Formats: sequence, C-alpha cells, structure tokens
Amino acid sequence: MPNIQPLLDKIQALPIERIAEVEDFVEFIASREKDRALIRAASVASAPSFAAIWDNPEDDVYDAI
Repeated sequence: MPNIQPLLDKIQALPIERIAEVEDFVEFIASREKDRALIRAASVASAPSFAAIWDNPEDDVYDAI
C-alpha cells in the first residue's frame, strides 16, 4: 500500500471549506469506481448469454475489424 501520509498532511493543511471539496471529490471517485465495477460485472455475467448470438459464421467477418 502506498504511503498516504503526505496526502493526508496536505489535506489537513487546507482550509475547512476546501476539505469539504476534497471529501466530495473522493466520494465522486468512489462512486464512479463502483459504477465501473458494476458495468464490468454485468459484462462478464452477460457474455455467456450473448456468446451464441455473437459467435456465428455470419458475423465472423466483424471479428477482423
């Protein structure tokens, strides 16, 4: 795990209003990461269902694109 102490020191040196902005930004990043993880999980879960549709001789020409 990286050393986060320098980041924490910088955050603590900020005015209280800026700390609230940093907190909002961190929450935004965490939310975006959750969304991306959900999208990845849905893609993995749906791949077997779509395999029969995607893997057919008629669509093989698109595999080269």
